[in-house]
Amino acid sequence: MTNRLKQIRENLLISKSELARRAGVSLLTITRVENGEPCRTETKRKIVVALGIKPSQSDLVFPSNHTTKNELNFSPESDKRLKNQDVDQAAS
Repeated sequence: MTNRLKQIRENLLISKSELARRAGVSLLTITRVENGEPCRTETKRKIVVALGIKPSQSDLVFPSNHTTKNELNFSPESDKRLKNQDVDQAAS
């Protein structure tokens, strides 16, 4: 399922430019998020607050089953393993 950002923004009669200004992000970021591209959790929080929605209600805009690549949780251990694999491959 995609996010509901565009629908909510249009219902509130807010332009992409205005939302970007309120959220402190670029217009390109708003366009990408509306198109369903991944973004950081902090960016989502800024957008939700800029829409006048409580952060605890962010599921209204970004449903919880809409997990993006950048939101995957890696433990410090798995991150360390990934970095070590990169070093091993580069040394080969």
